[in-house]
Amino acid sequence: MGASGRRDRDRLIAGLLLAVLLLAVLFLVGLTLTGCGSGSEPKGAATATPTVTPSATPTSALTPVPRPSRSPITRPSPEPTFGWTVRTVSARTLGKSWHRGCPVPPSALRSVSVRFWGFDRKPHTGVLILNRDVVSRTRAVFAVMFDRKFPLRGIRPVSEFGASDDASMAADNTSAFNCRRAVAAGPPSWSRHAYGRAIDVNPVENPYLFGRRVLPPAGAKFTDRGTAERGLIRRQDPIHQAFLKAGYRWGGDFSNPDYQHFDR
Repeated sequence: MGASGRRDRDRLIAGLLLAVLLLAVLFLVGLTLTGCGSGSEPKGAATATPTVTPSATPTSALTPVPRPSRSPITRPSPEPTFGWTVRTVSARTLGKSWHRGCPVPPSALRSVSVRFWGFDRKPHTGVLILNRDVVSRTRAVFAVMFDRKFPLRGIRPVSEFGASDDASMAADNTSAFNCRRAVAAGPPSWSRHAYGRAIDVNPVENPYLFGRRVLPPAGAKFTDRGTAERGLIRRQDPIHQAFLKAGYRWGGDFSNPDYQHFDR
């Protein structure tokens, strides 16, 4: 082959190599453009900053949800219980309700602190002066009163009324010991109260019908024993039966009915 033929051959080979090189470049450019079209942004392009709208309501992950408040547990108040506390007494304790010449000495008497229900439907504590021989049996009677919520106006020693039976009755006071004479026809004699062996219960609601007199006078409206007033004692009712069971007799059976009076 002459020099001219070799030159032509070299040109042909160079042209082929150039064509192959151009095809390779075009192929690579095509691959790059395909990658950009799949979501890639071209270098240098402006990137938009996403706008985040804050939530109007805080999420539970950021703000703890408060637990519902629990109402305090309300427990019912315990039911009041009956009380009966016994103590000794002295002449000084008894005040004017005792004096020298009384049929029993202070040593034969006891002061009893007793729980009872008042007309206000609430429990109260009073003091009853009794002969020591009847303390235990009388407890059973007042326990029945308390269990049945039988109302008493008050229980106070007669000494708080200057030993005046009239004043104690007018106050509708339930009482026992008082060294005095009996309010009855016939010659003077010691009342059973002078021994601490008699109890007057709610004198106004349970008056003493002494002849044409009503003692206390405020009890006149309760002379009809068929009424259903609170605090009245009637034959064969639970209070009457409790006294009889304890060995007491009832003044309501006397010829001059004394509905407040029980003695033994």
